[in-house]
Amino acid sequence: MDVWKMSVASLSEEVLKKLSKMLDNSSCGWRQLASAASEQPKFRCSEKELTSCSLQVLSAAGSPGRTLLARLADRSCSLEFLLHCLKKMDHQEAVQFLTTSVVELIQITVQPQSQQATAGSRVVLTCRASGPPGLSYQWFRGDEEVLEKTGSSPELVLCPLSQAHQGHFICRINHGDNCIFSQWARVLLVHSAGSSPSCSSSLSPGSVSGLHIVHQPRSQAASEGDTLVLECHAEANPPAQYEWFHNAVPMPQHKTRLLKIPCVTTEHRGEYRCKVFNLYHQAWSDTATIAIGPSSITDASWVEVDRGLESQEVHRSTYGAGIHPLRQMTSPPQSAKSFYATDKVALLIGNMNYVHHTQLCAPISDVHELTNLLRQMDFKVVSLLDLNWQEMHSAVTEFLLLLDKGVYGLLYFAGHGYENYGNSFMVPIDAPASYTSEHCLCVQNILTRMQEKETGLNVFLLDMCRKRNFCDDVIVQPGLVKVTANIVFGYATCVDAEAYEVKREDVSNGIFISFLKRRVCEDEKVTVMLDRVAEDMGRFEITRGRQALELRSNLSERRSLTDQIQTAECSASYKARNLQWAVAHVLPKSHCLQFDCGVKVQLGFAAEFSNIMVIYTRILEKPKEIVSCSAQLTDFPQGVDVDLKKSNQETLLEAGSLLLIKEGLPSPEAPSLYTRIRSLQRLRTELTFTVCLHYTYSNMDEEVQERQPVTIGKPLVSKLNLHEPRSDHVCSASSSFSLDSFSVTEGSSFTEGFASVDSASNTWSHYAQTGTDSSSANHQTSSRSANVPEETDCPEFFDSPEPLVASKSLPHSQVNDLNYKFSDMCNFHSY
Repeated sequence: MDVWKMSVASLSEEVLKKLSKMLDNSSCGWRQLASAASEQPKFRCSEKELTSCSLQVLSAAGSPGRTLLARLADRSCSLEFLLHCLKKMDHQEAVQFLTTSVVELIQITVQPQSQQATAGSRVVLTCRASGPPGLSYQWFRGDEEVLEKTGSSPELVLCPLSQAHQGHFICRINHGDNCIFSQWARVLLVHSAGSSPSCSSSLSPGSVSGLHIVHQPRSQAASEGDTLVLECHAEANPPAQYEWFHNAVPMPQHKTRLLKIPCVTTEHRGEYRCKVFNLYHQAWSDTATIAIGPSSITDASWVEVDRGLESQEVHRSTYGAGIHPLRQMTSPPQSAKSFYATDKVALLIGNMNYVHHTQLCAPISDVHELTNLLRQMDFKVVSLLDLNWQEMHSAVTEFLLLLDKGVYGLLYFAGHGYENYGNSFMVPIDAPASYTSEHCLCVQNILTRMQEKETGLNVFLLDMCRKRNFCDDVIVQPGLVKVTANIVFGYATCVDAEAYEVKREDVSNGIFISFLKRRVCEDEKVTVMLDRVAEDMGRFEITRGRQALELRSNLSERRSLTDQIQTAECSASYKARNLQWAVAHVLPKSHCLQFDCGVKVQLGFAAEFSNIMVIYTRILEKPKEIVSCSAQLTDFPQGVDVDLKKSNQETLLEAGSLLLIKEGLPSPEAPSLYTRIRSLQRLRTELTFTVCLHYTYSNMDEEVQERQPVTIGKPLVSKLNLHEPRSDHVCSASSSFSLDSFSVTEGSSFTEGFASVDSASNTWSHYAQTGTDSSSANHQTSSRSANVPEETDCPEFFDSPEPLVASKSLPHSQVNDLNYKFSDMCNFHSY
């Protein structure tokens, strides 16, 4: 494996610290590195993540550069790409340091092998290594350096072989002052009648000779559907054997000198090498880079056959005059069309706590993971947990309002579901024990309404069971789906099969998301990306034969989730979408309460999901005569869901938050207390609660209490009033749900949105003051600046104990480990 293909995580902590120190500056530092890395969507950092990095300066030992490198490592950034970014920002010191450090990761890929040959023959000892540019080779026979012409190359040629060449050879690979040695290889001279003292390239029967590649595979470009042919030919005795590699991964089905792949797709693009070997020798071919473009059929002429009532065929051809159809079909393809979205929006729903059905564990982490990944690709994401029928209905209605011509829409649902007569149904948490389509939301009906918006791409990711519901005999007749060729269905399992999740001690994951999150940010056509996910799942032994991804699509264009957003002159609909989306992500401003005893308490707010918020309290000031005090929250309204046993806890984990991961900032002198507020979508009035201050004076034994009521308005998604009925039954199975009569003021969501724009501005202005680029801070509706765990805080208290900052994706050690055993099948729970 090429060392430069390894992840940033492979660097030692000492190297990372030194590199971070070089990046902790404003002129050519971590911000410039983040900007350079953003050329690849999977490494793009949101404004919240950049803020998280900048807040590290609050700690004496904190390092913004180290935090950024950790994020790149979490996303499997290669050392090669990191070096590319450092060169792009012209940080010569960091480039030199990284190059020198990687020398320690040099690996010998081809070791020299012992050989025996007759006098006068040609022997080649080969040693190859991967590592930083500029590797040099030195060959030694015993302790003497080989001064022959090839003694400083990867291949030491001994020709004609003589008694002086007999002995043990070793190769030293150098990079600067560092070096590593190969294994020893012995060259043994054998006597054979008729051996010639001259060096001959021919191979005589019965003799042993070196291995020489005479035909190298060549780089080339191909189109989808073409046949790819690569050739590697070597002369050797004994005869050479061949093994092909694609992007450093063996291709066990290809063991001949000709590599032939019929009907290639974009999956086959990349680098190809061939390993050639026999009993005594081994060599690697040159690298052939294969570029796969769009199918030549895509841009070719076509013939339409119109069969009328009398079965007469009418041919309409667009072939040029005098050009044979097949010849034109195989002409070189035109350059690939660059597609873009006018906007990208996503609705993610995870239902876990069902009233009458099996409780699920994975949707919380699955929605969190997918939210972070979509946000990296500039999607405006609304993430909601545990919705009843009315709330799901209203949430989809609001989601439909965000769609417009050319918009990419994505809907993900994790929870219980079923499929009857080709229609899929999502089950709300309040569905009765014997539910029917009347109690659920029909996916096909939602799709019909999405298409009426003339969207550019419709993606449905359904992580649910597709078993038949025998309690439901109604055959739903959804609206007609237009032939827009923009639909992609990713079903987590096949028809009449179940979807599974793996129950873990801390965080559970669904099988589908465990594989999807590895691929979803790839810059590939959506269907190609999902095909790869299906292949990955097919290789997972635990679910083989139990759960397999099913892909349905009529997508005819090469559209990808990573396509850029291009909005012409910021249309009114685009501004309305941004405003509507921002309404669901406005957090209350930080509150500072002054109590009569002289204690000052700060309230902060962080969003875990669009309908889950964490409130923390911390003591900012207290008189010297008060020896202990704490501020606790109580008297919450009935509408929201607060677990009293987990409220006012000293850690986020104890408060029930597994996903709000605090960064490595110093522990505050006065610890915070955390309270988690769920089901904000059910809040009908402004959120009001009481802050109860408990304190004790140094000369008193009894505890004293003071109370202050606090009103913080309607935070996050509660502003959309999802508990209120919308016009018609938009998503019910029994209606065609028209939105034509839906006005901007209905449901009060848009009205409140315009009224809340100042509040939204306050949220983003907080981040603008933490050192983010002004251009980014002023873009208040940036899709990457919300819908993540975030905090609003008072700028004047930045020197107070650390705030909550943006969370990272779940550690790979928690969610990427798929080494399950068959004995773990008891931990699988079907949706």
